[in-house]
Amino acid sequence: MPGFELFGDLERKEVNDVLDNGVLMRYGFDGMRNGHWKAKELETELQNAFKISHVQLVSSGTAAVTVALASAGVGAGDEVIMPTFTFVASFEAIMMLGAIPILVDIDDTLTLDPKAVEAAITQKTKAVMVVQMCGSMGNMNALQEICTKNNLLFIEDACQAIGGTYEGKPLGSIADLGCFSFDFVKTITCGEGGAVITNDSEYYKHADHFSDHGHDHIGSDRGAETHPFLGYNFRISELHAAVGLAQVKRLPEFIGIQKKNYTILRDALSQIPEVTFRRVPEGGEESYSFLNFFLPDLEVARKVSEVFKTNGIDVCWNYFDNNWHYVRKWHHLKDAKSLYPLSSEIKNELAKLNTKDFSQSDHFIGRNISCLIKLSWTEEEVKRRAQLMIDSIKSIL
Repeated sequence: MPGFELFGDLERKEVNDVLDNGVLMRYGFDGMRNGHWKAKELETELQNAFKISHVQLVSSGTAAVTVALASAGVGAGDEVIMPTFTFVASFEAIMMLGAIPILVDIDDTLTLDPKAVEAAITQKTKAVMVVQMCGSMGNMNALQEICTKNNLLFIEDACQAIGGTYEGKPLGSIADLGCFSFDFVKTITCGEGGAVITNDSEYYKHADHFSDHGHDHIGSDRGAETHPFLGYNFRISELHAAVGLAQVKRLPEFIGIQKKNYTILRDALSQIPEVTFRRVPEGGEESYSFLNFFLPDLEVARKVSEVFKTNGIDVCWNYFDNNWHYVRKWHHLKDAKSLYPLSSEIKNELAKLNTKDFSQSDHFIGRNISCLIKLSWTEEEVKRRAQLMIDSIKSIL
């Protein structure tokens, strides 16, 4: 991760197809296309890759989450349970629909703690959204059982975990709806883009219409299409889809490189008794896009993070003080700093975040170091990096 490290002739060929016919929009202009429909082709490739019935491409991973929630009827006043450790897009997508984000603790998988989810359910709860952060997954069976028992929608944000599996199923394909991001730093990239995937034909139809101003996409005359319900513009372009079409065909290649580099680093760090690793639920296999490990406490993790920087070990983070990915520094959310009025229900819930106890999440995020696995490293570079990481950690311990 990310796929942009290995751009090549295949990506150039797909993009040039679009530039040669001049149609950059995914809908319409049939006569000019010379048979090129990159978005449709990418959707088919993703259907095959994720063993799923339906795929709807959209403009981003954030759009994917919004479209997925809207497609299943989540809206004003509905509560959506989400983790404390994620990207800010998670609560942005929920609030865009007027729904209420309910943040709960993570466990040692670095994803939703099923016990915390169960404790947070109220009469207003409509959905549970697991975020497969940093290449791995939560306890999907336990979360699915909770959703089934309580008649809740189960949403899977697999934006950072494309290529991972759980009990043989691709991540993203397990819940009612799955979401992917293909932005510039994901394992496969479109530059900007995302996808909603599902086996539910009704959710798919809703996603298809909602993401294109409510167009029903019936017939061959776009101007004559009707609008069964309100929609918005979350379309992907043909240029972006063309890049993704080349990249998705290379996904097995990318995952293979990630696994090789990840394994070298993990095997090396396993020599240090004080280092432990994030828990991958039984039956799960990571996408190997990140290596996540725990140190004895927050103080040690902070010092290791700093010495990594000093020693030139890049793309490694301790997220405890991060203002993009962890609840502690989401001051704009906690203080409801919005350009437009928010509902009283949303504001009341956000105000609780200033005093809510997330000590369990602090325990895991505070001790965690997360290292991006790059595709462009040579084996020699990975081994040299591994030794430098060992030396750096031991210098603090």
